[in-house]
Amino acid sequence: MCTSASRTSTNIISENNVMLTAQILELKTQNQQLETQMQSLTDMLQDMETERNELNVSRAQWSIDQYCPIDRCKSCQDGWLQYESSCYAVHDARPPNQKTWDGAQADCKGKISELPVLNNAKEKHYIRRHSWNIRRINGYWIGLRVVDGKWTWVDGSNLTEISWIQSETPTEGHCAISVPDNGLKSVNCSEMNAWICEKKALSLTTP
Repeated sequence: MCTSASRTSTNIISENNVMLTAQILELKTQNQQLETQMQSLTDMLQDMETERNELNVSRAQWSIDQYCPIDRCKSCQDGWLQYESSCYAVHDARPPNQKTWDGAQADCKGKISELPVLNNAKEKHYIRRHSWNIRRINGYWIGLRVVDGKWTWVDGSNLTEISWIQSETPTEGHCAISVPDNGLKSVNCSEMNAWICEKKALSLTTP
């Protein structure tokens, strides 16, 4: 004969079993949801990788088309000037089409290039000689600005020929423009100026 205590114990066990069964079902449901989310994320990553690969192929084809029109390759694409191992695009922008230093750098990056790094006096003279053909231009942005109290090129190197720039004292928030006297001038980076872009020339070898 079942006692009252036995019946109570049986009921408790039965209730626990029901609760455990419900928890197991809930965990299974959550696991299925996690697997679905995991699969969705995996699919998204694969789609992003595919898009990135397609973009890289597109950029590569664009570069080939720009440098090799009609199966004849050249060191610089149309509209760019070559000096030694670099190509330059001089943007003779007049107001209101001029840009700040950041805007000019962004424009260059969009052309897979950067504002120029002038490695020596000859290159500085070349930049000067191939600009200043249009009025209402006060200067051309180059890839030099003040970073942590030092004149720093966009490639991370420091300006070694301090005598090139007026004034020589680095001022935070200032960038450099190329000016008509074959020198450089320190101005506020928010000023509007014309600009020059630089990229590596395509290396052409003959068999």
